[in-house]
Amino acid sequence: MAGGTPDSQVTERSRPASALVYGREPGPYAIAHRGGIALGPENTLAAFGRSLALGLRYIETDVKLTADGQLVCFHDDTLDRATDTTGRIGALTLAQLRSVRVAGLEPIPTLQAALDAFPEAMFMIDLKDHAAIAPMARLLQRRDYAERVCVAGAWDGWLEQLASQCPGLQTALGWRRLTTLIAASKLRAIVPSAVATHGRFAHVPISLGQVPIFTGGLVRRAHRLGIRVIVWTVDDPDLMHRLLDAGVDGIITDRPDVLRSVLVARGAWAPMRSTPVGG
Repeated sequence: MAGGTPDSQVTERSRPASALVYGREPGPYAIAHRGGIALGPENTLAAFGRSLALGLRYIETDVKLTADGQLVCFHDDTLDRATDTTGRIGALTLAQLRSVRVAGLEPIPTLQAALDAFPEAMFMIDLKDHAAIAPMARLLQRRDYAERVCVAGAWDGWLEQLASQCPGLQTALGWRRLTTLIAASKLRAIVPSAVATHGRFAHVPISLGQVPIFTGGLVRRAHRLGIRVIVWTVDDPDLMHRLLDAGVDGIITDRPDVLRSVLVARGAWAPMRSTPVGG
């Protein structure tokens, strides 16, 4: 259960900090989008496991809230596209979701199950729902979870609220600060220093529809503020090379196998260790 009881929360908060820390090692970061959609049904333990078996350390996933307040790894508001069932995921309890299969094959995992199943993996989590803040805060008060997590995909205030309750948690720039960074880079303007007040990562789309978003100048401006730039979602190896040449700190991809090959070719591949860093 993601939330736990008051007694269990006290126990979890007393756990020591993990030896693993999100973003502690230098980039470039290879990040499997929804666990690596090309390798298995999205946002499932099977997809996560295949990406980690390739040597990736970083997994991107989304979270949704069930009717009984449980956090599950899932992207859409409804089950229709990705599963063998239809309906709103928020209208079903965790018990009711147990029989649902992503792509007709894999169960929908809870966020806690994913963190437990892969204790050496780092998780980038998109927070899409304000109602998920409280249960996520309860879960991430465990430092051995929080220190392996970066939360993104939300308004600045949501991320600040969550980070204030979870020691060791990293966040990306919220939507407002990210928009400011992108706009200043497009206009070749100075980025306000307040952009870097909260969040150490900028998750920048390569484009939105037909509109290009990423620019090389964005990397320079972000780095001056101590912000690392992660670009999504990139599956083409030539584009991966160009982005890495431009100095991006990480790439989110549906094709972790392709990104791995690109990084190996560049001499920039650092596979996940079999034991925790510093352990």
